[in-house]
Amino acid sequence: MKSTLQAGLASTERITVDEDRCIGFMGKEGMVYATPRMVSDVEYACRNFLLEHLDEGEDSVGAHVSIDHLAATPLGLEVAIDVKIVEIEKRRVTFEFSVRDPIEECGRGKHVRFVADKAKSFERIKAKRAKAGL
Repeated sequence: MKSTLQAGLASTERITVDEDRCIGFMGKEGMVYATPRMVSDVEYACRNFLLEHLDEGEDSVGAHVSIDHLAATPLGLEVAIDVKIVEIEKRRVTFEFSVRDPIEECGRGKHVRFVADKAKSFERIKAKRAKAGL
């Protein structure tokens, strides 16, 4: 991790809610931002932001998400995902986030990521695959 990684840093990522990000079980008129896609978008917004502050050979993995999906965001609207680092404890980075469409806040919560050494992670994955007979 670079010395630039500090609590208090913040970033915003903007995403248009397209069909792939929507629920489909209520038909075309009911297509709104799906909670699992919101979670995924938040995770990637946090990861993308962290990458700017990690050394070569490092990445991060998600470990926890706590989310309140507050309001429906219809297909076609843009959301702003605001993320802020609130705590860094060794390799654990905790974010608070807010997701807002042009009308209102539609989601908020906390997300925890761990900074990982990719080479060490690949070795652990390789060992587990071997143990499982894969």
